Amino acid sequence: MTEAITRNRQPSMADVARAAGVSAQTVSRTLRDSPHVNAETRRRVLDAVGQLGYRYNSAPRMLSSGRSFTLGLVLLQAGGYYSRSAVTDGVEAAARAAGYSVSITTLAELDPALMEKALLKLSDQGVDGIVIAVPLISVTQRMEDITRDIPTVTVDGSRTEGARVLGIDQHEAGRIATQHLLDLGHRQIWHVSGPDEWIEARQRRQGWQDCLAAAGIDAPPPLEGDWTPESGYRQGRIIAMIPEVTAVFAASDEMAFGVVKALRERGRSVPEDVSIVSVDDIELAAYCHPPLTTVRQDFYHSGAAAVAVLLGADGDPEPAVRQATLTIRHSTAPPAR
Repeated sequence: MTEAITRNRQPSMADVARAAGVSAQTVSRTLRDSPHVNAETRRRVLDAVGQLGYRYNSAPRMLSSGRSFTLGLVLLQAGGYYSRSAVTDGVEAAARAAGYSVSITTLAELDPALMEKALLKLSDQGVDGIVIAVPLISVTQRMEDITRDIPTVTVDGSRTEGARVLGIDQHEAGRIATQHLLDLGHRQIWHVSGPDEWIEARQRRQGWQDCLAAAGIDAPPPLEGDWTPESGYRQGRIIAMIPEVTAVFAASDEMAFGVVKALRERGRSVPEDVSIVSVDDIELAAYCHPPLTTVRQDFYHSGAAAVAVLLGADGDPEPAVRQATLTIRHSTAPPAR
């Protein structure tokens, strides 16, 4: 293991902790010469440091206080532009108010190796906590180790044993969006889903399917998008050619914008011919034509709440999964008779 680490990358504090059989916090305390580390533990840590060739590069503030006053944020380059921006704004504002800075790392794609690299980078920087705004379907042991050693909160559906989870109930988001259309009298409800590798997309799709099944309706095949208006437009062109469709559940507001455009180009109006409901309630949703009916997600609040959890300001040890709420505007109506 030591040879592999030396050959492929610089060892991290998490590597030293595993080699010594202690936590990353214990490694940090040892290297800061804390009096609260016993002699045997100190010896094991220093032996591991020597064997792995670990270099401890911490700022003077961290040396004196035991904290770096820096939080890490992991984002995905792809996905909704607004959600990335709003989460980042929320994290940075809350961190700044608490006297912390934010180190941001982005992933080019959903890949466990890239996620490991991002977490190792933040670990090596000595961040005091990590906010993960990336959906993780495959979680490796190294991810588990790092998120167990460093306080971590996820706001995008990710799951590790050591991380707290914030957000809305995504299955319920899909269900209440679909139920709203059923209550209006629609029976041909199609779905433009998010990418299958996203946990939220799967959960919203399942909520749509379960709601239709409970009503005795067979769900049509979902049409997969990638959160962008372009993908909504592509799938909307397919939907526009199916005359029986009277309602669409889009998994994001941005994809819904594309669906609306595609329908209009084919001469089908919203909501007179086709009703549309979506998820996110971004600021632009209220200014779409017509204004979108959508399930609200407060990305800014989620980012700020994640910081509060990391800094111990929320006082709640349990995962904070909020109930989904529907904002009804003018993109939905009963089907035309």
